[in-house]
Amino acid sequence: MDYLEIKGGNKLFGEVNISGAKNAALPIIAMSILAKNDVLVSNIPQVEDIKTFIKLLQNLGATSTLDGSNLKINTTSINSTKATYDIVRKMRASILVLGPLVARYGYCEVSLPGGCAIGARPIDLHLAALEKMGATIEIKDGYVIASAKDGLKGANIVFDKITVTGTENIVMAAALANGTTKIFNAAKEPEVVQICQILEASGVKIEGIGTSEITVYGTSKELLNLPKITVIPDRIEAGTYLCAVAIAGGEVTLKNIEPNHLVSVLGKLSDMGLNFEFNDKNIKIISSGALHPVQITTTEFPGFPTDMQAQFMALACVADGVSTIDERLFENRFMHASELIRMGADIKLNGHLATICGDELNGADVMATDLRASSALVLAALRANGTTRVHRIYHLDRGYENLETKLSKLGADIKRLSE
Repeated sequence: MDYLEIKGGNKLFGEVNISGAKNAALPIIAMSILAKNDVLVSNIPQVEDIKTFIKLLQNLGATSTLDGSNLKINTTSINSTKATYDIVRKMRASILVLGPLVARYGYCEVSLPGGCAIGARPIDLHLAALEKMGATIEIKDGYVIASAKDGLKGANIVFDKITVTGTENIVMAAALANGTTKIFNAAKEPEVVQICQILEASGVKIEGIGTSEITVYGTSKELLNLPKITVIPDRIEAGTYLCAVAIAGGEVTLKNIEPNHLVSVLGKLSDMGLNFEFNDKNIKIISSGALHPVQITTTEFPGFPTDMQAQFMALACVADGVSTIDERLFENRFMHASELIRMGADIKLNGHLATICGDELNGADVMATDLRASSALVLAALRANGTTRVHRIYHLDRGYENLETKLSKLGADIKRLSE
């Protein structure tokens, strides 16, 4: 099993290119189920979750070729609508095939999903919405069985709480439904916006894109002709590299980013004393390594993203003062705290509130517990005295493309080694 060995103390300099967003690419690949043409997608990130999701569609009968960051996928050859446990257990995003499959074929079986153990994240909101659209839902032997033999029908969907994958699933299902679907309390994340924009470019009339109320006018099962697609930049990867420079010190330009997707992250980094220079799709961050404390509450976009919480906890561990992080979205998302404590961090947990007193960090052997926790440990290691070994980095490989290579080119002393 691979691990990362990192010697702290090096400042970071140079340029880093930000990859396409994993969380945008996954629903785009699922959306190909609605298409009657070859779907061409560029700026695909080369991470394990993408490979897993492509394999899931191949198991259903789709054909695809992945050439670097360019994907061609055709779903007209799908001959099975059963997404098996063996694939789905590896990632929660697999549930994104549920809406498109039942919309196109009127029947599917999708295993209950797995993925990072950062909270319950139930899919009941997805299922209740599909039932409102006329689907019959049964859970049997660990599978969601959805049936809508006469097709899905437009409906008013009110999500009890904001759900990104739920919004994406229902928007895609509504595209082929008969009639108009209104989604209330919809997610506003950039990844949701891109899905809506692609459907709109395919001829589906959609109102309210980027707002909490989305209206989709269904095509009554008429398949779509999807345009060429370029995946939006990964705002979480960009945020992680901003934090890397913030904690290590240095001067780095991030290329191929969308500043409007990073407003809350940039705001908190500014509060911590960081300076930026903006040039179109590039951001230069300048850091002395000295950091002010920060107060963070995670919430849905455009608020502070839960996927950046762990990285900011690493920063808070070396800030000059006391920081607080209030995690409002997932109940188990402080698992990295115990590993940071192994490195000397002063962290007190009280339910969903973490209080962090800044001090020095020291190298240690630590273990990644989920995707974003992995990156937090890498960030802490960049600043720590001595050598840190981050184990179980298969979590990291799920969502970051060539992280150690990119950091090494910026000057970090980081190596991938085998146990």
